[in-house]
Formats: sequence, C-alpha cells, structure tokens
Amino acid sequence: MSTTAPTGTGRPGQSRWLSKTAVNGALLLASLYMLFPLVWLVTAATKDAGGLLGGDAFSFEGFDLGGNLSRLADYGDGIYFRWYLNSLLYAGGGALVCSFVCVAAGYAFETYDFRGKEKLFGVVLMGVLVPGTALALPMYLLATETGLVNTYWAVLVPVLVNPFGVYLSRVFCAGYIPGEALEAARIDGAGELRTFFSVGLPMVMPGLVTVFLFQFTAIWNNFFLPLVMLSDQRLFPLSLGLYAWNSNAHAEPGFYPLVVTGSLLAVVPLVVAFVSLQRHWKAGLTAGSVK
Repeated sequence: MSTTAPTGTGRPGQSRWLSKTAVNGALLLASLYMLFPLVWLVTAATKDAGGLLGGDAFSFEGFDLGGNLSRLADYGDGIYFRWYLNSLLYAGGGALVCSFVCVAAGYAFETYDFRGKEKLFGVVLMGVLVPGTALALPMYLLATETGLVNTYWAVLVPVLVNPFGVYLSRVFCAGYIPGEALEAARIDGAGELRTFFSVGLPMVMPGLVTVFLFQFTAIWNNFFLPLVMLSDQRLFPLSLGLYAWNSNAHAEPGFYPLVVTGSLLAVVPLVVAFVSLQRHWKAGLTAGSVK
C-alpha cells in the first residue's frame, strides 16, 4: 500500500511569511504617510514664492534655502526669532515646571494617605475630560481681572498644571518607587522633602521626562490660548505668528516662503527634544503600559 506526502507541508511557514509581509507593508505605508508632509516641507522651504505657487515643490530646482532664511531673519527686524524665543520660553519653562508639579502631585497621591484622597483624585481625572477650548473664556476673564492679559504670564500660568500629567505621574510612582526605599530613607532620618528629592524623584525620572515631552509638545503646538490672551505681536509664539503671516499671504504671496521656512525651523526643537530624551521616554512609556 503506497503512501503520499501530506499536501499541507510548508503552509505554516508560508502563512507566517505572508503575515510579516502584510504587517511590514502596512508599517511602510504608515511611515510614508507620516513622512510625506515633512518631505514636502523640506523641499518647499528651498523655493521662492514663484516656485511654491508653480506647484513644483517636490524638486530642488531653484534651490534658495539660504535666501529664505535670510529674508526670514530680516523681516520685521527679526520678529520671527523673537517668536521662536517666546515659544521656547512658553514650552520649555512651562513644561519643566508643569512636569515637576505633576510628579510631585502624583507622588503625594501614591505615597500618602489622607482624607478624601481618592475623591480628590477623581476630581483631577474629571479635569482630563474638559477640553482646553472650553476653559479659554473663563481663563481670559480671570486674566482680565488679575491684569495678566497680553503678558507672558497669560500663556505660562494656565499650562503649569496638567490633569493628565498628574494621573500619569501617579502611575509612574506606583511602578517605579518601592515603599521599602521610602521607609528606609525615613528610618535614616530623612524628612519628607529630602525623601522626595533624594529618593523618589530620581527613581521616577523617566516618568518626569515622559510628562515633560507630552507637555512640551502640547505647549509648542498650542494656538488657541495665545490667540485669546495675546494681541502684542512681540509676545506671540511661533504658532500664532506663522498663522498671522499665513493670513497675509493671500494678499502678499511673498509671505508663503517665510511661512514654509519658518514652519520647517519650528519642527527642529520637537525633533531635538524627542531624540535627546528618547531613552528616558521609551522607558517611561514601557513602565506606564505595564502598570
């Protein structure tokens, strides 16, 4: 009696290969989709107004990036780079203070037991559900009463606290800070502030970096709050300043190269922040997802 080989030989390996191909293909398409605007921005920043309006933005013909940068620096006595410094102040300073406040609040919620702790934390979580646009008018009225409208503080103060950052910090503290380490510090005679700064804060540093990056990106891209609070162009962040230029570009086509080149430079701090803090950011996300 003769036997025949099974017809299904090799199918599991073939199915696995097809699955990997499909996944890699989907990832490649997603990467191209996300990189497409950045590629356009890089090539378009080398064009003058005629090249942009001519629709040939993806070629490097007529390369004039140096001229665009020079015109960007000269226009309005260098107002663009004043906007750049304003954005660094708003995003860098605001995100640094906010991340520290969030980590301190998360540490307190996780470490200490006090009356009404979970109810208060529930109020913090409710703050996550409230969109920032809904708070713009109340914050403007408060800023008007306190005389902060059209000042740096009008943009800085509202971004110093982030409810989602407090929630995320509590999750990080629960995963990174063992109670035994805090108890050992207290036994050695360290006070609560010394315990936080010497033991708790170094342990939760990946979480602080993660909150910092989230908040830095949110403030850097913030548009509506400065639009409501500011009318002095010298206080504008990049987002609002480029919007004002783009609004004028319909009447003055010469603004188009300035807007595109300025937008390209505006991406640089975000890339630098994510690349330089990538190791801490990845570690923080991993710990948060496991917890």
